[in-house]
Amino acid sequence: MSKKRKLMLGANIKGLGNTTDGWRHPDVEPDASINIEFYKRQARILEKGLFSFVFIADGLAISEKSIPHFLNRFEPITLLSAIAASTNHIGLVGTVSTSFSEPFTIARQLISLDHISGGRAGWNLVTSPQEGAARNHSRGYLPLHSERYEIAKEHLDVVKGLWDSWEDDAFTYQKETGQFFDPKKMHTLGFKGKHFQVQGPLNIARSKQGHPVVFQAGSSERGRGFGAENADAIYTNAHTLEEAQAFYQDMKNRARDHGRTPEELLIFPSIDLIIGDSEEDVERRYGELAAFIPVDHAITYLARFFDDYDFHQFDVDAPFPELGDIGANAFQSTTNKIKQAAAARKLTLRQVALETVLPRSPFSGTPEHVANEMQKWHEQEAADGFVLRPFMSDTFHQFVEKVVPILQERGLYDTSYKSDTLRGNLNLSVPANRYSQTKEEYVYDSQINQ
Repeated sequence: MSKKRKLMLGANIKGLGNTTDGWRHPDVEPDASINIEFYKRQARILEKGLFSFVFIADGLAISEKSIPHFLNRFEPITLLSAIAASTNHIGLVGTVSTSFSEPFTIARQLISLDHISGGRAGWNLVTSPQEGAARNHSRGYLPLHSERYEIAKEHLDVVKGLWDSWEDDAFTYQKETGQFFDPKKMHTLGFKGKHFQVQGPLNIARSKQGHPVVFQAGSSERGRGFGAENADAIYTNAHTLEEAQAFYQDMKNRARDHGRTPEELLIFPSIDLIIGDSEEDVERRYGELAAFIPVDHAITYLARFFDDYDFHQFDVDAPFPELGDIGANAFQSTTNKIKQAAAARKLTLRQVALETVLPRSPFSGTPEHVANEMQKWHEQEAADGFVLRPFMSDTFHQFVEKVVPILQERGLYDTSYKSDTLRGNLNLSVPANRYSQTKEEYVYDSQINQ
């Protein structure tokens, strides 16, 4: 598979970060997760580094065991709208659940963000793996893993159908004749499915990039199939080059099976990054933050992925316990990887918990090492790009100042933005409006309503 694209980068801005106690570090702003100036500063740093997009994760349930960032944070679409006003090129990707949202509302919010930002919106489509999310949305239970993807497929079909409610030249604005729009170019969806019934049309036009870019993060068998068929980009986790290569090839092959070209589906592994002047400096930085994290807090954080399973009943220095199917209806792919890694490396519960709350990445190191690893993964078909998760709030600044120039000198990374839309900067085509196609081409699309 030939490489036609240069390396592309995204970044997960996450206020206080993903640790249980990292907020106690003297360099961390304790209100970062609800500090709009913090987010805008981070986004401008990333835009200086020509990142394709910022990525805002989200969740729909908390408890007293949640990490500090989860307890007190912005809702993604609102936050990204504010970031849009202080940036000009960087894409804006927000997480929204299909299990606990209405397609009409989400279609309207995302296309509004797309207009506000001039075509820079993206949607990280998730199915929500937490029981608490169901209780917060008038549900008595969390749908089974397979049902959540069934809902997601129908939800996405509705959203994409609503995004095509108006042909691109539907609004004529003819003051002389009094015609505001061409009625023949407004289309009612009339969707009637198992989970959703949505009439339409949407009360806002398509944006300059047609549809917001759809990201998806499921790595289970069902999640991979869904992403290969429906997503523009996949956000994934990979701990080794070999693991990333296998996932990359599998997803590209699945895309082909759905009649797509491999270039139509981008793969973005996430990487936890520590940048230091030397290996010793990297270890010092890791140790400084790790020292703030009590092991019982790390175990509580680990339990989140297993639907708050009680790990405190086990000896922390004994081998990681045999869990069977525990976690299968929660973060399925993540819990499977944790179990497999623990067994293969013979890790204790303490080791698993600390590595989960504060991951150690093969990318961490000097700027040259970081650039070398990115180049290797990119050239050896393990990634089209990466989503960076910062170790500390200065990580993005370090990366932009020290790593980006190395990537550019090697010809791996652009020296300017190619487009003013997210699709343009990801080399993704603008989807044709289904109603502008020929009747024969539209037959398949219309079958989703039957």
